[in-house]
Amino acid sequence: MYRILIIYIAALSILTWALFGIDKWKAVRGKWRIRESTLLGLSLIGGAAGGLAGMYLFRHKIRKSRFRIGVPLMLIAQAVLLCVLFKIK
Repeated sequence: MYRILIIYIAALSILTWALFGIDKWKAVRGKWRIRESTLLGLSLIGGAAGGLAGMYLFRHKIRKSRFRIGVPLMLIAQAVLLCVLFKIK
């Protein structure tokens, strides 16, 4: 079960990171964008590490408070949840 959870989080983080990059690429070129709710939703359901990495690597959405505050809080919550599940002190 733990292995599946780690694979899930890793895959979701990679996807979220990639979507932040794609959205930044589209923003620079004035193209159709990925919804903010999609980026935040993926971060919420396990991709916060990738979302935070994508925000700072691509310098994307770092001025919006819902991202600047929300994504790190989601990452902290996910880390705490993993510590509880894996019984890490």
